[in-house]
Amino acid sequence: MFEPDGSIRPCYAEVQKWVERTGISGLNRRLDEAEAIFRRIGITFAVYGEGGDPERLIPFDLLPRIFTAQEWRVLDKGIRQRARALNAFLHDVYHRGEIVKAGIMPADIIYQNSAYLAEMADFSPPGKVYSHIVGIDIVRTGPGSFEVLEDNCRTPSGVSYMLENRDIMTRMFPELFAQGIVAPVDDYPAELLKSLKEVAPPACTGDPVVVVLTPGSLNSAYYEHSFLADLMGVELVEPADLFVDEGRVWMKTTLGPKVVDVIYRRIDDEYLDPLVFRPDSLLGVPGIFNVYRNGGVTLASAPGSGIADDKAVYIYVPEMIRFYLGEVPILDNIQTWQCSKPDECAYVLENLHDLVAKEVHGSGGYGMLIGPKSSKDEVEAYAARIRADPGKFIAQPTLDLSTVPTLGPASVVGRHADFRPYCLVGKQLRLVPGGLTRVALTEGSLVVNSSQGGGVKDTWVMQD
Repeated sequence: MFEPDGSIRPCYAEVQKWVERTGISGLNRRLDEAEAIFRRIGITFAVYGEGGDPERLIPFDLLPRIFTAQEWRVLDKGIRQRARALNAFLHDVYHRGEIVKAGIMPADIIYQNSAYLAEMADFSPPGKVYSHIVGIDIVRTGPGSFEVLEDNCRTPSGVSYMLENRDIMTRMFPELFAQGIVAPVDDYPAELLKSLKEVAPPACTGDPVVVVLTPGSLNSAYYEHSFLADLMGVELVEPADLFVDEGRVWMKTTLGPKVVDVIYRRIDDEYLDPLVFRPDSLLGVPGIFNVYRNGGVTLASAPGSGIADDKAVYIYVPEMIRFYLGEVPILDNIQTWQCSKPDECAYVLENLHDLVAKEVHGSGGYGMLIGPKSSKDEVEAYAARIRADPGKFIAQPTLDLSTVPTLGPASVVGRHADFRPYCLVGKQLRLVPGGLTRVALTEGSLVVNSSQGGGVKDTWVMQD
């Protein structure tokens, strides 16, 4: 929010005036109103493994996170570049594996990875698009300097919060949006539907029928599934609503069976088809994978695309950009040590008290160690886990992340944040100017995940 000399950054000038005009107590009253609206419309998420009611609100912060138009131009290009490279990588590893043959990536990271699906080998989904929604987690590490924390190529969640946060802000502070200086994000559902229709399967002859496939109302992101289906104007279906016949997937309706062309699925690979993957899955649709391979339906995202989420694979994304696109990476990776490499593992174990260590398959802020915030016993216990199976871990420096203005009980305070934009991939790339800003609400904390006590805020991209 502030320049190094203490002056307000121009993009935050209107927000600062609004804070001064409304006062901290007035803003906290507005925050209570916003949370009442969230609760009334049911925007909750579930935390598994905890006693009592798992449904809770993600804390919402009223003060927006702002990017200038110039900053967004850099981010926009970098995000699109990364989405293209990740899809090229997925096509390559399920076909010729040129990146391995070129000696750029070791084969075991890919082919011995649990997220790699041998069943996808030699199959090309429509348009060679594997990951249709790429969520890239980005942190600011200096003025105009952004680095990528991780990639989410399967089913990145949180876009409903991006849209609802904006809706709440527009409703509560119409005067701030009346000036037209903030780029809109509300066309995301229409853009998502366009992208999904563009990857219709070869068997589709008319206007593609799109559905959102949810595991059901007990899933932690069920609100988002129903929210997106509603905004796209498509059916929300559960596995029991679908069946396979005559080489197509059909949806049961009150008017009889209706063929389905594109399924935006929010079910993990292993549960998708009990005939191919887990035979005990009650969430799958028997025979759906065979229909998919034969061009009768499109699954978005493609089974097996999770290999591109892996934190050991993440290390090589800049090389992917150079290899597949012949371009210089626009967004850098954060420096990362691979514990599978003996010399890097030795460095990590020696300096674990100063580093952030993560499981390569971990997500949601679970299974990680923040060295400077951990006790000596916790560091030693984590080191023992690394020694037992080094290949399962990576480590990164404890970054000096920028902080964003956040509403405290008595003043505006600085809290660490990250940013997840959502790049849509169909016949073309689409990116709305914004995304989800997640904020660590505890002072000094670097963990922004909602499951670990983080909150969310609206993200503004300023128009020129």
